[in-house]
Amino acid sequence: MDRSTAAWRNTTHDWARSVDVDHLARIREDRAAIAPGGLLHLLLEVMAYAADEAGCTGGGRCTVTLHTDGSVSVADEGRGTDTRFDDHGRPVKKPVMATKDLRFFDHPDAQLLPDGHPRRGMSVVAALSAWLVHTNRRAGGAWVQRYEHGVPVTGLTPLADDGTTGTTVHFSPAGPLPPQGPTPGELAALAAAWPHLAVGIDDRRAR
Repeated sequence: MDRSTAAWRNTTHDWARSVDVDHLARIREDRAAIAPGGLLHLLLEVMAYAADEAGCTGGGRCTVTLHTDGSVSVADEGRGTDTRFDDHGRPVKKPVMATKDLRFFDHPDAQLLPDGHPRRGMSVVAALSAWLVHTNRRAGGAWVQRYEHGVPVTGLTPLADDGTTGTTVHFSPAGPLPPQGPTPGELAALAAAWPHLAVGIDDRRAR
């Protein structure tokens, strides 16, 4: 990563590195403990970021889509993932997918997700997914990036500005993971733990 990013203040992730291969490997090696409950836990890890955004802005909404191919997407209407420009004018997205969340991972007092298990961060979702596509729309630009098993396989691909902001995370879990679930009712009940976040569920599996 460009030297200019090393001076950026780290709050949730380390801007000085874009990928932590050892961290991703550790997640895969201990998947049963890090993602108990399988897909449900991965979904809650993603939704927790939408809940953070809703809490910061006084309220927000996300839509969870359960796709027919077994993949899942979570789309919110927040400000988008923090993306800055380095000294050469290149966009640099906060490395939420491929590095550890400094607030939660390895912290014994980490926040609990609504399923009662510790929150560890978005990198858990990326590392345990065969593929993940992160679409990021901000006031200053929009980009999409694809990951496979947590590692980016494309750069930040610019998107046309459609006048909206928000983040969409679309992922396909890689096995073996515990039961696939969840039911829409189960997911809605757990999401109630986030009072500032309204959650819509689009279950396309039964269509």
